[in-house]
Amino acid sequence: MAVVKTKISIDSKARCATRCLLAAGWIWMGAGAAQAGDLLSVQLGVASEYVGKGLGKSDEQPSISGQVSASKSGFYASLFGATADLPQGSNAEILTTLGYRTKVSDYGLDLSVINRDLPGTRSGIDANYTEFQADVSRAFGPVATRLRVNYTDDGFAGTQEAWWVELQGGVALDRATKATAAIADRTARNGNDYMAWNVGVKRSLNDRFAVDLRWYDTDQHDFGESYEGRLVAALTLSL
Repeated sequence: MAVVKTKISIDSKARCATRCLLAAGWIWMGAGAAQAGDLLSVQLGVASEYVGKGLGKSDEQPSISGQVSASKSGFYASLFGATADLPQGSNAEILTTLGYRTKVSDYGLDLSVINRDLPGTRSGIDANYTEFQADVSRAFGPVATRLRVNYTDDGFAGTQEAWWVELQGGVALDRATKATAAIADRTARNGNDYMAWNVGVKRSLNDRFAVDLRWYDTDQHDFGESYEGRLVAALTLSL
């Protein structure tokens, strides 16, 4: 029992330190951007359903979201939140991200640490965890590609170590419209394994508003409604 208690204490301290680091980074980045004139952006959105890692997360109900981002010399921080409705009682999902973007030869590189929290989750269920993510992107003529690898050593609820590997491709149809498609593989210890994909079109209506119409699906409909195919429409406002 003493060993278990020690492990819980260490995990708790590690998560607390991660959250503090992310929060401090976000505050520093935001202040730096405001003072130095670097990028600071706010985005608000509404969607017919909130989708994360290919799964419906708002019980087929509309979801509203918001994000604040700041960047400085390649470093960036963001705070994102969206309404949700999960079986575990969660009514929202909040992501705090600290990362760094750069370019190596013809490749774009984006490395980040994400703290994911799900408020409203029933007591006793692990609803806060950290993910490590790497994106590698490159354009091949008119086609833009991105490979994403996301890892956590202790996921939501009973899920433990989990991987999400996604390949995305997109092409501009005109100056305001882009079509993209993605396919991903999800593997998890003490969790569900599945493949997910999506295809859709995003169009900028003007400098502030954009719409996205996208079909999401997985290969494991037997796992429940959240794994079934769905058409999602979204509207975003950039400030």
